Amino acid sequence: MNKQNKTNHLIPTWIDELSKVLLGKKDPIRLVLACFLARGHVLIEDVPGTGKTLLSKAMAKSLGLKFSRIQFTPDLLPTDVMGLTLFDRKEQEFKFHPGPLFSDIVLSDEVNRATPRTQSAMLEAMAERQITVDGKTHPLSPYFFVLATENPIDYEGTFPLPEAQLDRFMVRLDIGYPDEENEMAMLNAYRIQSPLDHLQAVVSKDQIDFMIKEINQVTISADVQSYIIRLIRSTRTHPRISLGVSPRGSLALQHLSMAWAYIQGRDYVLPDDIKELAIPALSHRLMISVEARIKREKSSDILQELLEEIPVIQP
Repeated sequence: MNKQNKTNHLIPTWIDELSKVLLGKKDPIRLVLACFLARGHVLIEDVPGTGKTLLSKAMAKSLGLKFSRIQFTPDLLPTDVMGLTLFDRKEQEFKFHPGPLFSDIVLSDEVNRATPRTQSAMLEAMAERQITVDGKTHPLSPYFFVLATENPIDYEGTFPLPEAQLDRFMVRLDIGYPDEENEMAMLNAYRIQSPLDHLQAVVSKDQIDFMIKEINQVTISADVQSYIIRLIRSTRTHPRISLGVSPRGSLALQHLSMAWAYIQGRDYVLPDDIKELAIPALSHRLMISVEARIKREKSSDILQELLEEIPVIQP
């Protein structure tokens, strides 16, 4: 890294601290950190019990930030998420009572169990870090970060996330089961009490702000930007894709790659960064064709084909 970098040395410590809670999962942890520093949000699509809730709580504790959890259910209302305005008889005026979105790290658990009306309440918050209630706009925390979860197996009583909502997530990932060695380590680590109870704040708010400023100075060359554009545009004309990646997806991939390079200790983005991040950053933004769905193809498979076909440098 360049000489001006003063906080990058904290990244390994941050990763190690989170790894005390989520053993053997440093790659997902790095991706979540990159997304947080790139000012994005994460959708974790995985089966229950793989550590989704632990990761979000650990993120908040490692940063000394406020944490809130929203358990999404079919009867959840938008006001339960955003807050509502009530008349205060003592003060003889209407007062706004903030909901759980007014936090730093927000776990939106099983987000696809809420109705589309409640899901849409998250759109403005995730895109603009503000919410509007009764015509008045309320700013959210500058560190506002949504870590949403959904179960990819249990579809009963769920409402698929609309494309507009999926497009607000910078990354979709799965944590997966631990291997045998790490599952044994987990049994020993959690035998008496959770390591989460002893987790320390290792990065301050000022250090977060400085990291974000440094990430904004990470170099991304015109060749790498051209590679991103050609990859994105190929999704819009592919015969097995009915809806390609939006311009928001282009920006998300660029910002994520800059944060990823920073976490790797570099002040420049490599084409390999784009190849590594393309599937978690773009696959949920695609709609594959009916024919492809009939053949049980996945958007990630089509993206992988494109990554293999499209040259890094345009001939």
